[in-house]
Amino acid sequence: MAGTDQRRRQLAREKFERQQQRRVEARQKAKRRNVIIASVLAVVVAAGGAAWAVGGLSNDDNDSKSDTAAPATTPPASPEPTEAASPEPKITIDKTAKYVMSLKTNVGEIAVAMDAAKTPSTVNSFKSLADKKYFDNTKCHRLTTQGIFVLQCGDPKGDGTGGPGYTIPDENLKSLGKPAADGSVTYKAGTVAMANTGQPHTGGSQFFLVYKDTKLPPTYTPFGTLDPASLKIVDTVAKAGVEGATGDGAPKKAVTVQKATVDKL
Repeated sequence: MAGTDQRRRQLAREKFERQQQRRVEARQKAKRRNVIIASVLAVVVAAGGAAWAVGGLSNDDNDSKSDTAAPATTPPASPEPTEAASPEPKITIDKTAKYVMSLKTNVGEIAVAMDAAKTPSTVNSFKSLADKKYFDNTKCHRLTTQGIFVLQCGDPKGDGTGGPGYTIPDENLKSLGKPAADGSVTYKAGTVAMANTGQPHTGGSQFFLVYKDTKLPPTYTPFGTLDPASLKIVDTVAKAGVEGATGDGAPKKAVTVQKATVDKL
């Protein structure tokens, strides 16, 4: 009897250890799959050649905070996002129409022109979220002024870790053109594109506004364009710099989206 009990305890212990190992492997797999706002590349010229450095245009859905103080040439900390809990919204927009996303902010009105024929899932998602007041009273949490030149918004948590609970597919990437020898393409000033986790088809609600030509890998859906007045507003925010005098972090001139709407033209 004693031998039988000992064998049972051994089997139970081995089962528990296998379960623990599977949990650890699952967490590690999820973390690898969801490396934050996509590994962003910034060109650094040194020793007569170009070297790539990783930064983050991230789109996380997690309670832990990302390191937004690191410069674009240093990899930021990567919180582990949770899995998407729901499907993307059903398409209800007119796929043949053009739309405008209007962001009423404390620093001025920012208008983003969007073409549903090129990015139907992205436009539909923004329309759905805006109609639910998802973006209202949120802040643009990240400004980058070194290596890449973007203002990032769309996170309801305001710290780079928020998302809508679903992901949308990548779209319109071919419009970026053929990558250069270093694998980069140029996102022109005035481009508005989706952030992601570094893996295909992982856009959520976070997006970035390019205020100066920026070299990135062609993995971020370009879905909109700023008009000249809106680009000037973003450029003014960029010129004010980043908190802590770093090249990557919260903008010193805080930007709050007071109200967001998406309307058919």
